[in-house]
Amino acid sequence: MDLGLALAQYGPFASLGSVTAVARAAEELGYDSVWVGDRLLTPLAPQDPYPDGGTVPPRHRMFLDPFAVLSVAAAVTGRVRLGSSTLNACWYPPAVLARSLATLDRLSGGRAVAGFGLGWSRDEYAAVGVPWRGRGARLEAALDALEAVWSSDPVAYDSDLWSIAPSVIGPKPVRLPVYLAGFAPAALDRVGRRADGWLTAALPVPVLTGMWSRVRRAAERAGRDPDRLRMVLRINPHVTEAPAAAEALPHTGTVAQIAGYLAAAVEAGAHEILVDLQLTAADDDHLLELATAFRDALRR
Repeated sequence: MDLGLALAQYGPFASLGSVTAVARAAEELGYDSVWVGDRLLTPLAPQDPYPDGGTVPPRHRMFLDPFAVLSVAAAVTGRVRLGSSTLNACWYPPAVLARSLATLDRLSGGRAVAGFGLGWSRDEYAAVGVPWRGRGARLEAALDALEAVWSSDPVAYDSDLWSIAPSVIGPKPVRLPVYLAGFAPAALDRVGRRADGWLTAALPVPVLTGMWSRVRRAAERAGRDPDRLRMVLRINPHVTEAPAAAEALPHTGTVAQIAGYLAAAVEAGAHEILVDLQLTAADDDHLLELATAFRDALRR
């Protein structure tokens, strides 16, 4: 099992000092990867509910650019992988997205991991001028365009959305695995057909197992080896000192309680656990204290 830590990026952690401190500490603590998310705005009257029916966390009102944060992390580390969980791929022109990710991969010595999702907010799509409807098809086309740009020159791509004339385009990535998020049947099938891995949330283990089985079946139908796919499970826990009731798990509880769920998720197929502590930690010191506790609990 690999262990990932969300980089400092939002709320009270949206500062250069926090980004560098968390990135360096993750490497020193033995984490295998560091990760960013991708939020643009917090609508005051949202068109869509926050996932799971909650409200947007107030700390998301200050959210640093994911590419800038990963660049800082790349500069102060030398080993950890640099991932996105997730970039909203539909927001970006693929040629620009390809350049940004390939540049990060080159400058970090091949440590980048491109994780893409579709997002959940119509308000964010409206702000970037991208239609909400048809975003699944748009992601498919974006993946086609990224593959074209990252392939050997000359590059050429043409679709109803984007057109790249025969061109020489650099840089090319060193190696850049692509992971996809999503829970709908079509999204899970897309992971199996096209991705190197699945980015998931902390779902009940039976649900997780069923979805992972669907991903693997889709890979087999596409003539791919399902054993080469990886599952990365992200959790944004609320850590308590006293044990929480069973119905509050896995999102609320002690480090030991949450680690117990994560161990079960690994048994169900998760290859990597990504812990985001920015919603529960009070400051940098507290975040790193919790990061140490989760490392110790998961790597006993």
